[in-house]
Amino acid sequence: MLVLSRKPGQSLIIGEEVRVKIVEVRGQQVRIGIEAPSRVSVVREELHRAVAAANRQSIRAKENVVSAIASALRKDKAEAPPVDGADTGEDPS
Repeated sequence: MLVLSRKPGQSLIIGEEVRVKIVEVRGQQVRIGIEAPSRVSVVREELHRAVAAANRQSIRAKENVVSAIASALRKDKAEAPPVDGADTGEDPS
């Protein structure tokens, strides 16, 4: 990790397109400004972590729903009587 000291009004450049400027320092709080192309996602870390956790939870819930539906379909298929004319695997003679 690169650690830099900056004063209000000073900036740093990340890559060719992202500029981070120190706007203000008040006690333990630092206000920064970020200039980046719209295709670059800029999100606070705590928000990013919360969204990632919610996404993982949603995926698990969807997997549980799909599993329950698949189980119910297998059960229904096993209990369903054969349809007339359907191939039951038995020799018709």
